[in-house]
Order: sequence, then structure tokens, then C-alpha cells
Amino acid sequence: QVQLVESGGRLIQAGGSLRLSCAASGRTFSNYAMGWFRQAPGKEREFVAGISWSGGSTYYADAVKGRFTISRDNAKNTVYLQMNSLKPEDTAVYYCAVAKSRMVMTPRVMADFGSWGQGTQVTVSS
Repeated sequence: QVQLVESGGRLIQAGGSLRLSCAASGRTFSNYAMGWFRQAPGKEREFVAGISWSGGSTYYADAVKGRFTISRDNAKNTVYLQMNSLKPEDTAVYYCAVAKSRMVMTPRVMADFGSWGQGTQVTVSS
């Protein structure tokens, strides 16, 4: 079992930048792909970005491509989401998640993930 704790969310003006962090414990973090999702009020949770266990492969939802960057530091058991050029429509609770299996190399859908953090609120004002 792995525990995930997100941090870094806050209120920010449109056009600004934020970096979210997700600290993992309880499992060999470096063996698993990781991902970020978000959920806005009244909407379903959606995929934002993913990263392979080594960090060699990253992939993004079209809505954030070119603005967000996912990265990981396996020595610190932490995955990051750098968010630039933020828009009001990026407002959501952001969740990190770990792949349910080492065999899931580039997870993208919720069913590919086994553990979730509690989320961190990002609010982008216009």
C-alpha cells in the first residue's frame, strides 16, 4: 500500500504559475508510473498528465499540453506538476495517483491507478 500526499494548491490569478507536489510513502515508488488528475465542481475526474516509472515517458491531456509539465524525483519519492499560463478553467481539485501495477507502463484512465491522494485545491481567478 502506498500513501500519497499532495501539496502546493492555492488561489492564483490567470496567467500565473504553480507547482504541485505529491509525496509518496509505503511502497517502492520508483517502480511505478504516476499520474495527475483533476476534478472541477460538478464534473467528472479527468486525466491531466502521466509519467513512466523512470520519467522517460511523459504524456498529457490536450487541454494542458504545452502549459503543464509532469516530472518526478525518485530519490525524494515525489512527483511534480508544473503548471504555467493558468486559466480559470484549470480550477479544480488536483489528485495524484500511482499505477496499480508495475506492468501498467503509461496509465491514463482511472482504472489503471491503485492509490490516490486526498487532493489539493487550485483556484484560478480571472
